[in-house]
Amino acid sequence: MESEAIRVRPVPGAVPNLADYERARREFSWESAREALDGLPGGRGLNIAYEAVDRHVAAGRGERAALRCVAVDRRVSTVTYDELARWTNRFANVLRSLGAGRGDRVASLLSRCPELYVSVLGTLKNTSVFCPLFPAFGPVPVEERLRLGGVRVLVTTEDLYRRKVADRREHLPQLEHRY
Repeated sequence: MESEAIRVRPVPGAVPNLADYERARREFSWESAREALDGLPGGRGLNIAYEAVDRHVAAGRGERAALRCVAVDRRVSTVTYDELARWTNRFANVLRSLGAGRGDRVASLLSRCPELYVSVLGTLKNTSVFCPLFPAFGPVPVEERLRLGGVRVLVTTEDLYRRKVADRREHLPQLEHRY
């Protein structure tokens, strides 16, 4: 089944990342996609958090916008690659200090906010497994996902923890840390 491209109104002055979708689709190959990745320094493999953040800092683009966030009150904030690299490194170090390592599950129960992206990328930098939880889930689906996923660390807000997790905490013995 053929699907149509989503058309978005251009923003004045903004340069699109993908100017010609149809051409990019025709010319796409997995080989060229692999060649576009930097890989970890020293040929140590591939980490998507490095590709998403740190390679931009290493290439001297740290002052550029990595994220633009629009708050509920419509205020716009910008997070640079330098900031995002610092914050995600700090979060990866927090996970290590908690004893979370390769393969350990880290879940987030957050709305779309800078902390969500920091937790995703910091978890991946730590070689842990990231498990997103949608804030609209009720307490039972949140509990089931935390329990079945064997989640050790949960990143959430006080309000979401109180409304979705606190009353079910006794059923989650593997959940060691809330951050």
